[in-house]
Amino acid sequence: MNQIEYIIGDATTPQVPGPRLITHICNDIGAWGKGFVLAVSKRWPEAKKVYLDWYRGRETNDFELGAVQFVKITSDTWIANMIGQRGIRRTKAGPPIRYEAVERCLNRVAKEATELDASIHMPRIGCGLAGGTWTEIESIISRQLCGRGLAVYVYELGDVHW
Repeated sequence: MNQIEYIIGDATTPQVPGPRLITHICNDIGAWGKGFVLAVSKRWPEAKKVYLDWYRGRETNDFELGAVQFVKITSDTWIANMIGQRGIRRTKAGPPIRYEAVERCLNRVAKEATELDASIHMPRIGCGLAGGTWTEIESIISRQLCGRGLAVYVYELGDVHW
């Protein structure tokens, strides 16, 4: 079983050669404008456009919690838009993160990464605006990705001590 490798740097600039999947959490209401998505859309505006088109067509496609949209952005790099949070605000039910949706998303990412022979790159998904805990997310990543022998890199900006 592989371990998560932690890297200080920017997840939009993967530091490993070869095919790469950059994964991040999206919401289920078509909002794109805070958090990691700002870095994604600054570097690859098409990732935002494709996500918004996916949301607008939700009546006839698979846009829902647990769904993943793969967007090819270069010859060897894809963005995985993962619908893993309900809305954008904390409610009486808790934070927007939906761990069971993240589990389904990462299962789909594992299958795609295996087909592409790709490494997986991400910030600490689900722990910022989505309000999740890293302990829970890390456990899901370990089960769904590392447990299948996939290379996983988690990026942190700045001087971080794990």
